[in-house]
Amino acid sequence: MSKSEQKPQATSFNKSLFGSDNNPSNIMPAKLTADSNLKFSCHPGVSCFTSCCGNINIILTPYDILRIRRPLNLPAEEFLLRFTTPVFLEKTDLPGVKIHLDENGRCPFVTEEGCTIYPYRPTTCRYYPVGMSYFHAAGNEGTTAEEFYFLVKEPYCKGHEEPKEQTIREWRAEQGIDESDEMNREWMEIVMRRKSFGLQATLSELAQKMFFMASTDLDKFRDFVFNSSFLDTYEVDAETLEKIKTDDIALMKFSCKYLASSIFGTKDLSIKAEKVRARVEQNKTSQGDAEKLAMETYEELRRDRDLLKQKIETQKKTDQNG
Repeated sequence: MSKSEQKPQATSFNKSLFGSDNNPSNIMPAKLTADSNLKFSCHPGVSCFTSCCGNINIILTPYDILRIRRPLNLPAEEFLLRFTTPVFLEKTDLPGVKIHLDENGRCPFVTEEGCTIYPYRPTTCRYYPVGMSYFHAAGNEGTTAEEFYFLVKEPYCKGHEEPKEQTIREWRAEQGIDESDEMNREWMEIVMRRKSFGLQATLSELAQKMFFMASTDLDKFRDFVFNSSFLDTYEVDAETLEKIKTDDIALMKFSCKYLASSIFGTKDLSIKAEKVRARVEQNKTSQGDAEKLAMETYEELRRDRDLLKQKIETQKKTDQNG
């Protein structure tokens, strides 16, 4: 069965990467909307300030990695080696990275004064203490997810006792979540769609490596596009090629189209006609070889059967004469 023919599991409840699956007892049992009120504030004056910055899995999206690298002025490879740990994204066979915590289990970017990369902080941190979830038949191309929100209330967190109130919509704007979600959207759709398949349809090792490279190291992905057989295989218009040479955001979005096409067989990228014809001929040759092998095997079995039949007949005659 081809990748595009694989059947997803039934429509299911899927938490985003920014939920709190590890602490379900701390999730408030209320389904919230963007217009629901949120009573919460976090600032240096709160007694638990930065307590939430330790013993946590901070999964990084491709846009998170791009954004954090800006103030650090690091190439992707060095950033990944110094500040991340490889992981499989929750309930998938897709490899990604999370922030590597220090020896005290704390985020390496946090100090007593607060976050040293606060304007560039990951999406996970921007959402807290709000989680977003989906009802989504994520395996079906072109479907729209129903989004809703829930509140995470850790026992130690005093931010919930602060007087500031606003809607979740206002909270999202204040935290820069709208920008994050827009930049993360295509990549998240790939992750959620893959998640809906479950683990019964495992990706090949090569596909996993390609997903990891395109999701974490855009420097290497750009090199892959321009210095491999990539452009001999895929149709890419001149305007897109010019953009992705220097524009990291354009390259990130292009990488999502490539991943959707290679993992799910979508039509986001077209394979060149001559490559399609070559593949058809290759399949015909492979099919011919398989048919030839099957015929040879059949002939061998028939010969063996005939030899066995002759042996039985000879043995019968010997028994009768004896």
